[in-house]
Amino acid sequence: MPRIISLIASATEIVDALGQIENLVGRSHECDYPERVKFLPACTRPRIPVSGSSREIDQLVKASARTSVSIYDVFADVIERLEPSHILTQIQCEVCAVSLRDVEAAITRGMKGCPKVVSLQPNSLEDIWEDFRRVAGALGIAERGEEVVEGLRTRIEEWARPSAHPGPAPRVACIEWIEPLMAAGNWTPELIELAGGVNLFGEAGKHSPWMTWEQLVAADPDVLIIAPCGFDLARTEQEMYWLTERPDWRSLRAVRCHRVYLADGNQYFNRPGPRVVETFEMLVEMLQPGETRRRHRGSAWRAIDPP
Repeated sequence: MPRIISLIASATEIVDALGQIENLVGRSHECDYPERVKFLPACTRPRIPVSGSSREIDQLVKASARTSVSIYDVFADVIERLEPSHILTQIQCEVCAVSLRDVEAAITRGMKGCPKVVSLQPNSLEDIWEDFRRVAGALGIAERGEEVVEGLRTRIEEWARPSAHPGPAPRVACIEWIEPLMAAGNWTPELIELAGGVNLFGEAGKHSPWMTWEQLVAADPDVLIIAPCGFDLARTEQEMYWLTERPDWRSLRAVRCHRVYLADGNQYFNRPGPRVVETFEMLVEMLQPGETRRRHRGSAWRAIDPP
């Protein structure tokens, strides 16, 4: 039987979706779903405090980048003790999660055994499906991987239907970081388009880009979605003053029309695993006025109180 260590939260959820959670022996400090994985040994920790404001976290991350020092510690001794046959990591973003570089540095310090390192690279929706196949193939259950991908695709197709209300598609700005501003990229623009919106910032399949407040005001989106990377709903609400205290906030169309939504970026929007489907369902709930299903409103997303 395989012995799997997952060093990225989305990979842990992929392992679960593939029916292999019983073979997971270690996790990253960020792996928190399903609930039972929290009892497994943590193999990583952040080197920077993550309780600061959006601006403080951004400054610390950029300072680390200038010195080429990772913002994560990887516990090589813990990994060696767990004797993994497979280690799951990623190359998509060295800020969001432990990277392939971090893992390789830990393994080259003299670790016994030769675990297979499986590196995920989810830049687009199709890449996410390919990561399921990559993990399944590495574990020798390729057929199960195809079954899971097909099931997730079907769920998206079942929700991807036109709005019951006629009219132009809403113009959407999805924010992935609040201070400084960053637009959501990678798979999120695809999900917005599939949900019936017109994505204004960020390109499908490309890293999330920095943006300015002036660009946001000039675009004046119909819908504004705030889903910062690594923040849940409560944390996002705490950081909203960076936006709501700006002089032009109340003049934005989305604010005037009460179409500003806060979402759990940590569990959904920024986690490219099986719950990308739930992220898509949330977007449908936000963007399609005729949608009567509200599975996630209140728990994973909510409308901001009008000014």
